Amino acid sequence: MLFSVLFAVMLSVATSAQVRGPLHASCKADWTFGQSCADAMGAIVDQMKAWAGPDGCANGGEKCLYEYMSTEGNVVKGTHTTPVHKYVDDLEFTFTDAADGSCAMHGFSTSETIYAVLDSSTNYCNMKNLITGAGLDQGDGYSETASDDKCTQYSSANCDKY
Repeated sequence: MLFSVLFAVMLSVATSAQVRGPLHASCKADWTFGQSCADAMGAIVDQMKAWAGPDGCANGGEKCLYEYMSTEGNVVKGTHTTPVHKYVDDLEFTFTDAADGSCAMHGFSTSETIYAVLDSSTNYCNMKNLITGAGLDQGDGYSETASDDKCTQYSSANCDKY
């Protein structure tokens, strides 16, 4: 019964004119980096490990509580836990080397909370913060492709907060 009510509320909110994008709080986005995928993968893993503890949670920030899970081939997996409510988001990064020596990365972040619809752009920021923290957004060859259609509340993202 409770699940039916939650599902009905989630469907109602998701289909309202105010909400665009995925029916579940998540984000799919693509980036390119002007360096090899081996270097970019290492930078993402190192940043997850650097932000594993609570230190980056001070003053309401969320650059903390990441957990590196695994690397299998060209896929890196991890999680991010929000510091206030302790929601857990699953992260998956898939890296593809380009012929010119650059790297394309597809990122996916999704809330483990089944009833999550809106997320204040947290799933986008889970990934963007790692990229920025690792310095992958610096230098030639960097680009990002993201939209509200594939990222919950992308256009209102404030990654300094989330």
